[in-house]
Amino acid sequence: MASRPLNDEEVLSEMNKMVAFIKQEALEKAREVKVKADEEFAIDKAKLVKQEQQAIDAQFEKKRKGAETAQKIHQSTLTNKSRLRLLHRREEHLQSLFASARAQISRLANDEARYVEFLERVIVQGLLYILEPSATVCVRAKDKTIVARTLDAAVKTYNDISGRQVALELDASLSDELAGGVKLVSGSRRITLNNTLDERLRLLEDRMLPEIRYDLFGPNGNRKFYT
Repeated sequence: MASRPLNDEEVLSEMNKMVAFIKQEALEKAREVKVKADEEFAIDKAKLVKQEQQAIDAQFEKKRKGAETAQKIHQSTLTNKSRLRLLHRREEHLQSLFASARAQISRLANDEARYVEFLERVIVQGLLYILEPSATVCVRAKDKTIVARTLDAAVKTYNDISGRQVALELDASLSDELAGGVKLVSGSRRITLNNTLDERLRLLEDRMLPEIRYDLFGPNGNRKFYT
């Protein structure tokens, strides 16, 4: 049977089928494009969110470390200020103690019996240190008379201890501002021994300072070794 040409209805029907097919293909393609676009959008969005989150975390960490550093610096500053105040108070206490000691040694010269005994001892001590046949005993002008009374006894004690003789000369050249005591100069002028009360106290302060600090304030927490 020979094929016949399509009539208008059939042509329209075929065209409608083709249009429907093309439209269906377009819809499916559009859905594929949309799904793919949604996937890419979701991926890009996740990347951006992650990047922003990392940036926020980094900024927060930087601020946190900065705050910790500032807090440590502040705490260290407060600790140092407290330590300096403590050291200042301790130094004031030590100076008060030394001032009290200076006041006491100044009163020694007013007690004649004790002062004469002290002068004799320090003169003998100086002579035993010098060990020369002659020496000059330097004193305060106001002590010249009282020291003159001690020289014979000091020479005798020195002779009994050392078996040596010594000739002494008295020199009233020390300042009356001193608390008392004597200074001995060997006859050869090569040896000088300062046995004034002021010098003896100064030496005591220097040598005994670590022990005084320990007795007053206890062991130093920053010190690791003791000799």
